[in-house]
Amino acid sequence: MSLAVPVGEDGGPVGAVERFGGVAEAVLAHPGVERWVWQSTATSYPRVLAAGARVERCYDVEAAELLLLGHEGRLGEPRSAAAAWARLHRRPVPPDPPPRAAEPGSQDSLFEPASALPLPLDALLEVYADQLRRHDATAHPGRMRLLTAAESAGMLVAAEMNAAGLPWRADVHKDVLRELLGERYGGSGEPRRLAELADEVSAAFGHRVRPDLPAEVVKAFARAGIRIKSTRKWELEEVDHPAVRPLLQYKTLYRIWTAHGWSWLQDWVHDGRFRPEYTPGGTVTGRWTTNGGGALQIPKVIRRAVVADPGWRLVVADADQMEPRVLAAISRDRGLMDVAGSEDDLYTRLSDRAFSGDREHAKLALLGAVYGQTSGDGLKNLAALRRRFPLAVAYVDDAAKAGEEGRLVRTWLGRTSPPAVGAADDDGGEAGMPQEAESTPAAATDGEFTPGYASTDARARGRFTRNFVVQGSAADWALLMLAALRRATAGMRAELVFFQHDEVIVHCPEEEAEAVAAAVRDAGDLAGRIAFGETPVRFPFTVAVVECYADAK
Repeated sequence: MSLAVPVGEDGGPVGAVERFGGVAEAVLAHPGVERWVWQSTATSYPRVLAAGARVERCYDVEAAELLLLGHEGRLGEPRSAAAAWARLHRRPVPPDPPPRAAEPGSQDSLFEPASALPLPLDALLEVYADQLRRHDATAHPGRMRLLTAAESAGMLVAAEMNAAGLPWRADVHKDVLRELLGERYGGSGEPRRLAELADEVSAAFGHRVRPDLPAEVVKAFARAGIRIKSTRKWELEEVDHPAVRPLLQYKTLYRIWTAHGWSWLQDWVHDGRFRPEYTPGGTVTGRWTTNGGGALQIPKVIRRAVVADPGWRLVVADADQMEPRVLAAISRDRGLMDVAGSEDDLYTRLSDRAFSGDREHAKLALLGAVYGQTSGDGLKNLAALRRRFPLAVAYVDDAAKAGEEGRLVRTWLGRTSPPAVGAADDDGGEAGMPQEAESTPAAATDGEFTPGYASTDARARGRFTRNFVVQGSAADWALLMLAALRRATAGMRAELVFFQHDEVIVHCPEEEAEAVAAAVRDAGDLAGRIAFGETPVRFPFTVAVVECYADAK
C-alpha cells in the first residue's frame, strides 16, 4: 500500500492523506501533479513506467540527502531516508543497504528495493522538510536547489532509459564475433582466432606462454633479454620483438571476448534491447555509471550491433569540447569565454589567440590545466595559457591548492568533493571552496574516485580537486541538458536510450529525427544558461542521424 498527500512549500502536508495500492496507482489517480516527492526514484519510478504512466518532475529524497551530506563535508555517511530520519532525531544511524548487483537478462531487478525499507509517510515528510531547510542554509540556496532538481531529473531519465533499452541486434553481434574471433568452442575454451594468436606468441618466444597472464608475459620478455614493467599497450609498442604484434592483437580480441562476447550477449540482450541499469551520480564528480553490462565502454566494432528499429533512426550527439567550455563559464575568464563563444573548434580558436596557430599545443595546454599536467612541456604551455587567460588558470590553481590543503571544493551548483582523511573543516562548508570556485556550475565524474577517496599525497589530491571543479561542473550541466531534452521530446515517440559523460543517443521514428537533432542542440545551450547564467559560452553538439551506432563516428 502507498500513502500520498499534497505538500506545501515548507514540506508540510496541506491536504488529506490518500491510500493507494501502490505508487503507480497514486500517479495514475493524479495525472496533473507537477512534481512527486518520493524516497527513491530507482524504487518507485520503474513501477510507474510499467503501469504506462510518466511523471513530469520529481524530488528524490535519497539523492538529495547524498548531495546535502556532501555539501556539509559528510560524504560517506549513510544516505538512506531512514538514516536521515535517525540523524534528525539523534538516534542510532542505520547503515545503508549493500549495493544490489544487477541481474543480467532479468527486468525483475528493476523492481527490487534499491534502498532501505520505505519510511512511514510522516517520517518521510519530516526528512523532506528538514532537507528544504538545509538547502536554504547553504551559501547559494538557489544553486543547491537547482542541483537537487537536476539530479532528480537525471534519476527519471535513467529509469526511462532502463525501461526503453538500447536497440541491439543479437544476430549482427554474433556475426561480428565470428568475424573477429572465429568459431566458438564449447565450454570455456578460447575461440579459434585467440588460440591461433596464443600459438603465435608462444612460437615467437620459443616456449609456451599464456598471453592472458601478464606476469607470464613479463617473465617471457625478461628471458628474451627485454625488461618491461607491464603489458600495457603503450609499453609493448616500444618493444622490438616478434611476439609484440600477435600479443597486441590477442589483448584486443581477448577484451572483446570477455567483455562483450557470446556470454555477455546471452546475459544482457533480450527482446532486441540492452538494459544496463544506469546509475546517475555513480561517481563523486556526478558522472553516471552502470550497474553491470559495461554500457559505458562499448568498443566501436561492437557498436555495429546497435541498430535502430525498422523505420526508426538513432540520433547520436556528442558535446564538443565540453569541459574547456565549462571552465570558461565557471571561471568567468572573458578571454576564454570569447574563445568558447563560438561553435567552431575551440582548440583552433585558442591556438590562434595564444599559440601561434599550433592547435596541438593549445589543446595540451588547456587539458593540462584541467588535469594537472604541469611539468616539462606542460609547464611551458601552461605559462602561455596563464598569460592570456589568467582567471581560468587561477580558477583551477585555486582548486588544486584547496585540495592540497585538505579543504573541500564545489562545483558551481554545489556538488562537493569528498573530504581528505584527517582534514578538519570547522564549518564543513564554504571554507573548503576556492574563492573563484564559488561561482562554479555543475557536472561530470571520473570513475577513479569514490566517496571514500583519501590520499596522504597532497599533490595527488590537488590534481583531483583541480579536475573535480571542472569535471563535476560538466556533469551537472549534462544533467540539465538531459532534463531539457527530455522535456523537449515529451510529445514525441522519441526515446532517450543512451548517455555517457558527453554523449547522448535518442531512438526515434525517422520523421522525428530532424526535430530531435534540433532539440539536442537547443538543450545544450539552454542547460548552459540555466547552470551558469547568461554568458557568451556556447555548448554545441556534433549530431549524426544514423541507422547504426558505429556509423556515427
